[in-house]
Amino acid sequence: MKTINIHIKGLVQGVGFRPFIYRIAARNGITGWVDNRNDGVYICAQGDVEKIEAFVQSIKKEAPLASKIVSMNISDVDAENFTEFTIVKSKNTSDAITDVSPDIAVCPDCLADMKVQKNRINYPFINCTNCGPRFTIIKDLPYDREKTTMLPFVMCDDCRKEYTDILDRRFHAQPVACEVCGPSYILHDNKSEITDFKSILNHTANLFNEGKIVAIKGIGGYFIACDASNEHAVNRLRKNKIRESKPFAVMFRNIEKVKEYTFVSQTEQEQISSWQRPIILLKKKKDFAQSVCLGFNTIGCMLPYMPVHYLLFEKLRTDAIVLTSGNISDEPIVIDDKTAREKLGKICDAVLSYNREIYNRTDDSVVFAVNDKPRLIRRSRGFVPGPFTFNFSVDGIIATGAELVNCFCVGKDHQAIMSQHIGDLKNMETLEFFSESLERFKKLFRVEPKVMVCDLHPDYLSTRYAKETGLKIIEVQHHHAHIASCMAEHGLDEKVIGVAMDGTGLGDDGNIWGAEFMVCDYENYQRKTHFEYIPMPGGDKAAKESWRMGVSFLYKAYGQDFLKKDIPFVKQLDHEKTALLLQAIDKKINCPLSSSAGRLFDAVSAIINLCTHADFHAEAPMRLEAIIEPGVKEKYNYEVADDISFIKTIKEIVADLEKKIPIGIISAKFHNTIITVIIETAEKIRKESGINKICLSGGTFQNRYLLENVEKELNKLHFEVYSNEQVPSNDGGIALGQMVVGKNSIY
Repeated sequence: MKTINIHIKGLVQGVGFRPFIYRIAARNGITGWVDNRNDGVYICAQGDVEKIEAFVQSIKKEAPLASKIVSMNISDVDAENFTEFTIVKSKNTSDAITDVSPDIAVCPDCLADMKVQKNRINYPFINCTNCGPRFTIIKDLPYDREKTTMLPFVMCDDCRKEYTDILDRRFHAQPVACEVCGPSYILHDNKSEITDFKSILNHTANLFNEGKIVAIKGIGGYFIACDASNEHAVNRLRKNKIRESKPFAVMFRNIEKVKEYTFVSQTEQEQISSWQRPIILLKKKKDFAQSVCLGFNTIGCMLPYMPVHYLLFEKLRTDAIVLTSGNISDEPIVIDDKTAREKLGKICDAVLSYNREIYNRTDDSVVFAVNDKPRLIRRSRGFVPGPFTFNFSVDGIIATGAELVNCFCVGKDHQAIMSQHIGDLKNMETLEFFSESLERFKKLFRVEPKVMVCDLHPDYLSTRYAKETGLKIIEVQHHHAHIASCMAEHGLDEKVIGVAMDGTGLGDDGNIWGAEFMVCDYENYQRKTHFEYIPMPGGDKAAKESWRMGVSFLYKAYGQDFLKKDIPFVKQLDHEKTALLLQAIDKKINCPLSSSAGRLFDAVSAIINLCTHADFHAEAPMRLEAIIEPGVKEKYNYEVADDISFIKTIKEIVADLEKKIPIGIISAKFHNTIITVIIETAEKIRKESGINKICLSGGTFQNRYLLENVEKELNKLHFEVYSNEQVPSNDGGIALGQMVVGKNSIY
């Protein structure tokens, strides 16, 4: 006989790990116990040598789908006289922590149970150890019912029997419930409240079928929905939500309908069908209502992930519904029922709520695939709070991120734990969400802050928050953090070539950076070259009014003579505004210098008269990518001296416009130019430095055409190419980079 202790760390709570251990112990004839603690799962296993070996191999090979074993330490111990295998009550033994499970889409077994099982026929909160809400309901560790928002719901005898039956699929499923004892829905419309769920389903479906708008409480917050095929409904939703042109995400009935409307690769199908159930950006085959995407050739698609989604689709005539975040303007997604009725009730025809609290707010995650690799654009539901594990300590470090699409990051031992998507830190409501979530992460993961790491920009609310804590502050340059995030994700701790491209980030020379070629590691960076500095008239206004950057580049290229150019953009300029803008550039009034790739893309989008005013962040570059004519191999000229100048590029674009060359071809040639610049500059830096590893990061690399072709060309030249996959390349991933740069200052 052999007796061993096993300590497993990783995502092993809230994913059915203990009943899994119990089942394979029974199968292999093992006696002993399994114990859930806040720092992982502990197992004492006894049996003959062959059975012990088979048991250990079964743990490694058959672990639950949503689990993730990070480490598994095994040690021999003195034999004990066990007669059975038991599950021991959870213990809270130290400040160490185990991973907290993200929320998991409802599983096929529960969907089947929902049609046959007593007390759960069409019950919209059905779940088991393999699925259901996790992070959004947890308040503390270890993960037990009394430490979740399920505490007020006392289990009925039938549910308790399942909960305590080791062989049942709902054994220790903390949100376990049924129609007798669990949460329930209520529908508020302008006339009444409906509490009978069958009536709720019928009435809600009728609202959709009639072209109405409904606010629905999801796992991590409210969403606003309507029939995606009803042009009037979608237009009304745009007007009510004050969302003029930003694309909407669409939830499809099933994967077959996704394939009917979009092109889906194997990688994309795996992602959209995964237990995380993210939104995934797919190329369109055919349209719903025109107003869903408004000129874009891609659409954000998702599949149902809550039981109520499936139940609604059984009643709906449409194959897809618009499902967009339940908020007003730039505020965080609503989670409070009263607030939903007060705010969302004004812009929706009905509000569908339920009586379980959402503790941790989460938006839907967003993914796109390039070169058969899924890449996160927004990391939230289904992925958070999954950690990143290093071979060095980041304990006590808190990184506050940037301003746009903010996420923060807390350090615990050797793990960096990224927050859910917070949003743009530009108002009090989002700052409160940031502050509240950070306090909850500190408590949940037992983090004792030692140092705050933040962006160089003094006006970012995330930077101000860090400085107001009174703790030691480490400021990290924005683009260094971008490259470090990519390095950290891929386990690189050495000098790399870094290419960081985005809209804005304060440089160490006081200018606005955004197209940076670096050699860097976690400790230092050397800026090798960058795009030429161009005045950004009006400062931050230029990011929304892309015509300003169009004028700035044309003025740089031609002087006042650009006003004589026979192109639509110049013809429609407001002469008075343009004159004032040129004076501001000449006198250097509110015209910070910028090397930003984002502003260059804005300028080109404006000059070809595609997008002169942006209704949402990065609209001009997104529309420029959307019109690329496939198959074009040509490119424009540019100049390299101390920096990289695109004045020749701008002049050749204007010449093409005067020749009436289609703007889809111009866009393709411009993108090809940027790809060439990146490749040739990388080759030059490799020759000078001898470094072959290259990291690509920054929001510009969310451009599918750009990333796909840059990676392919670099691989042809035998570079070792790395880009963000598990954290966003945009500013949503920057806190991870801040953390690993900051660790060098305290460890």
